[in-house]
Amino acid sequence: MTSSTTPVPLAPATPNPASASPSGLTVRKLEIDLSQGFDRHWYGGDAFLSQYHNALSMSFPVGEQSFIDAVRDCAKLLPQTPEHALLHEAVAQFIGQEATHRHIHGLYNAHLETQGLVNRWQHWATARIDYAKKRGAQPLHFLAVTAAYEHLTAVLADYLLRHNNTLHSADPRMQTLWRWHAAEETEHRAVAYDLYHAVQGNYAWRIRWYIYALLVFTFDSGRQTLLNLWHDGTLFKPGTWWSAAKFFWGRKGAMWYTLGPLLAYFRRDFHPDQEAFAAPEQQTRGLARRWLKENADSFRVVR
Repeated sequence: MTSSTTPVPLAPATPNPASASPSGLTVRKLEIDLSQGFDRHWYGGDAFLSQYHNALSMSFPVGEQSFIDAVRDCAKLLPQTPEHALLHEAVAQFIGQEATHRHIHGLYNAHLETQGLVNRWQHWATARIDYAKKRGAQPLHFLAVTAAYEHLTAVLADYLLRHNNTLHSADPRMQTLWRWHAAEETEHRAVAYDLYHAVQGNYAWRIRWYIYALLVFTFDSGRQTLLNLWHDGTLFKPGTWWSAAKFFWGRKGAMWYTLGPLLAYFRRDFHPDQEAFAAPEQQTRGLARRWLKENADSFRVVR
């Protein structure tokens, strides 16, 4: 694979004075207690919103580990030279952030099991990863998939951070967990993409794997949510479907706000940090840093 576009050097959109890392990324340990669990309908009593977010959480431990592996494997292909020093540092911080996400969502998912929910998504994802490895898929392909999923999660993070009323009725601990995750996804959203270009990944495979990620994410998130609602006993309640319709297609529905950013990935000149039409304080990075600053007592900086 050779690059069909000019590689984009990794650099934070704006300096992050709170980070000691040259890359601007910070590894944090979330200080919330999930040992006592949380309500079945922790999202303000709404079954659909609770079970949809639960479904997303179910994908994270396996997903985050696969992202860590892909980035670590491809970083080995990048020379240890001064011009790549910042990217190597960003990779190390990316791995640290993803490892903390994997851990906290592992605790989250363990409580979901006590509520009678069954995590099938982790097995679907593991089976696909194992199949690709058996077929001899190259590290660069796993990295392209990682870059694609990182864009999907960054778009969802942008929606969550940009709409203050999102999660407003949820359990405060869960609000903190999801907003912290969104803020860190925003911070490291360009790492896998920049590494993909640095090791000569090309546009054609970037787009092929993005289409794959879009289809698989849509299918898996849908069927895991339905499975959660089935075990929850709320699948056939009219209020469940009304909530889903409002979340995706309502006046402030997620689809209206995420479609444009999702399609932007198809541009040849796309880069995750492009936010040309928003002032710095209104850009997603600015929103993420504001939330992290205002909620600094919710986490401990590791490095």
